[in-house]
Amino acid sequence: MEFRYTEDGTPTLFHPGYGEAYHPRQGALLQARRLYLEKTRTHLHPAPRVLEVGLGLMVNFRVALESALARRVFLRYLAVEKEPLPREVMAAIRLPLPLGERVFGEILKAWPEERFAGPWGELKVVFGDIREAALPTLWATAVYLDPFSPQKNPEAWEKEVLKRLRLASRRGAVLATYSAQGAFRRALKEVGFRPHRVPGVGKREWTVGIAVGAPRFPCNGG
Repeated sequence: MEFRYTEDGTPTLFHPGYGEAYHPRQGALLQARRLYLEKTRTHLHPAPRVLEVGLGLMVNFRVALESALARRVFLRYLAVEKEPLPREVMAAIRLPLPLGERVFGEILKAWPEERFAGPWGELKVVFGDIREAALPTLWATAVYLDPFSPQKNPEAWEKEVLKRLRLASRRGAVLATYSAQGAFRRALKEVGFRPHRVPGVGKREWTVGIAVGAPRFPCNGG
């Protein structure tokens, strides 16, 4: 794998198997803050419960953790990761997050354990395929959908996966992702999210979906 720097000065990693970087060239930290933290309103929630698909370099987690520590709220974070990175690779990606990086350093000492906890909150990691991972029901206040792209990693974007994410989300939970693919948005609506187009950074649009009503499982979707 190859280290690269994004335009906001923060590093990322290029995955040769998928032919994509873990973060956009415009900025790893920028996307984590503007899209995942802010568009899901995690930075305002008094008791955030985040479900992430694609933990990667843990940038989204560290940004959410920094926000929670600054606000002195308890963070619960559940991540599904199919291909966990080695500790030495994770340790090489440091971020200008003075509160969160201290906790991240402690997490790295025990990586890749499946559960980390402290006065800051709790991180649970499910190592496996999102299509098979055990997820809690009606749990998440925010969903960070951040795997590799639908073109390179289509299984993570399947309608069956979106159904599972809706079932794991509380009513009113907000899903955010960088993909603006039309088929994805239609599937998101079919399973019980209300999709919205929002202006992106470095691309025209991102997608936000609000969990509305009860989870829907259309017959033609299996």
